[in-house]
Amino acid sequence: MPNKSYEYIGSELEIFSTANNWRAYWQSFVRPYLGNRVLEVGAGIGTIVQSLISEDIKSWTALEPDPSLFSQLEKTLKLQASLGSLNAYCGTLDNLDPADRFNSIIYIDVLEHIKNDQDELAKAETHLENNGYLIILVPAHQYLYSAFDKAIGHFRRYDKQSLQLIIPRELKLKKLIYLDSVGLFASLANRLLLKASNPSHLQIQFWDKWMVPISRLVDRVLGFKIGKSLLAIYAK
Repeated sequence: MPNKSYEYIGSELEIFSTANNWRAYWQSFVRPYLGNRVLEVGAGIGTIVQSLISEDIKSWTALEPDPSLFSQLEKTLKLQASLGSLNAYCGTLDNLDPADRFNSIIYIDVLEHIKNDQDELAKAETHLENNGYLIILVPAHQYLYSAFDKAIGHFRRYDKQSLQLIIPRELKLKKLIYLDSVGLFASLANRLLLKASNPSHLQIQFWDKWMVPISRLVDRVLGFKIGKSLLAIYAK
């Protein structure tokens, strides 16, 4: 049943869906940890499942609480119906069967939209198989919090310390790295100078086509210690 109590206030999903270089970059770190059964929380319009689903994944469950986004998500999943078992639910973790277990649970630019993020991850841990992985990608650094963050419903941005404080004790750290060092400086410029509430399509294309490829090189040189996004992978 649709979750009529939730409405996503962001307007950036369509714009960022064209950021193919960025998506390929962070996904290169995530793919080895997905396993056979994946739960995606906050699946939006289906951009992530569309790019990550493969024949190796036996089951992909997508949760999306916003009814409007959910309708688009269902259309996306129908296009991928030949790959594995795809299930979509208009709801949250509370709508899952308590007995449901997954090899991985992923939050891709979602956790920052959830007010009680620590409670959310505690619930997620109960749905992880032993030796399963919690995978999180979030915007980094609270000092970068901008009009854009506010406009799309971000409660916060994260650094390594603030993220680790909300991770359930049962989970062990596997990877915690910053990504997109070049984009960090672009975000800082927006925060201090432009103060744009929503990036244009041309700005996203410039970032994705020119900045992200440079970040892929610079990030490694800097040891993944600087970036505008934070990627975390924890094991149960």
